[in-house]
Amino acid sequence: MHETASLVATASRVLAANGHGDLVWGHASVRDPDGRGVWIKTAEWGLEEITPQRVHLVAADGGVVEGGPGSRHSEYPIHTEILAARPDVGAVVHTHPPHAVALAATGQPLLPVSHGATMFTPPDVPRFTDTADLILTEELGKRVAADLGDRNALFLVNHGIVTVGPDLPTAVVTAVILERACAQQILTRSAGGWPSWSPPGEALAKREHIYSPTAIAAVWEHLVRALEQTP
Repeated sequence: MHETASLVATASRVLAANGHGDLVWGHASVRDPDGRGVWIKTAEWGLEEITPQRVHLVAADGGVVEGGPGSRHSEYPIHTEILAARPDVGAVVHTHPPHAVALAATGQPLLPVSHGATMFTPPDVPRFTDTADLILTEELGKRVAADLGDRNALFLVNHGIVTVGPDLPTAVVTAVILERACAQQILTRSAGGWPSWSPPGEALAKREHIYSPTAIAAVWEHLVRALEQTP
């Protein structure tokens, strides 16, 4: 089995352990190093169940090139079209984490009430509102990629999230932090009163101070260690 399949399996289980599981839905992908498409989990299994044998290499046209048995995920165009539009991106995550879905559905912007939110804002996290249905076609995938633009995250309103990174660990850590930031904002709002948040200059400074590539790599290693320690 291709070593990239092992990375996708680990990333899937890390996402599940950090609030991104949704029965058998949601997926993470990584660009094939030989340019043949994307490595992505098969469709019948939950994120927490993914092994290297439950990962496919899917070409840009949706054909399964390599990997174990099972059905290909129907929303592969999210991954293939973002990777086609963004040469700087090596990996994509699409999941349905509850707090991010809830916050996006309210229409509220994500505010820097916590360190977590400063990874994304300012400016506002972009929002895809063309449809809340599945992203099943090349055209819809291109529209998702267009709304993502050059950003690291996108709300698919009434659907889920997309996060990206130069590699899969970064895309996964970005997804984990986005869900935590949304949960923190919902908690803050629920406490009553008028919440405070960092002004733009401070938020941008915090982004630079907190989210270096070295720090993101350390968070990934922490998440993998925590996964390995789970009974």
